[in-house]
Amino acid sequence: MAELRDAVRAHLGEPCPEVRLCVSGLVGNVIRHVGDGTPVRVRVERGADGRTRVEVTDPDPRVLPVLLDAAPDDESGRGLMLLDAVTLRWGVVQGSASKTVWCEVGEA
Repeated sequence: MAELRDAVRAHLGEPCPEVRLCVSGLVGNVIRHVGDGTPVRVRVERGADGRTRVEVTDPDPRVLPVLLDAAPDDESGRGLMLLDAVTLRWGVVQGSASKTVWCEVGEA
């Protein structure tokens, strides 16, 4: 996962910790909920408005992300809470053979 975060930093040309958090969180969710070794497509694009859009696509349209209200002693369930806290907005585009979870981060 560190290589992926480093690739995002190199692509954007700056540290971008929020974007790197989103990428690693979304890819981590695919690994955890769909399966290790699942092929994913990661797209990171900075728009003219200064926002950065992150998209992570995987081949399982049935496993959708759910924003949980994790208790303090829960060992998991905070990934989407973090994503929700650091992004301007996020969502899911469900296709017949894949899904894309996306988010937008404001200017650094």
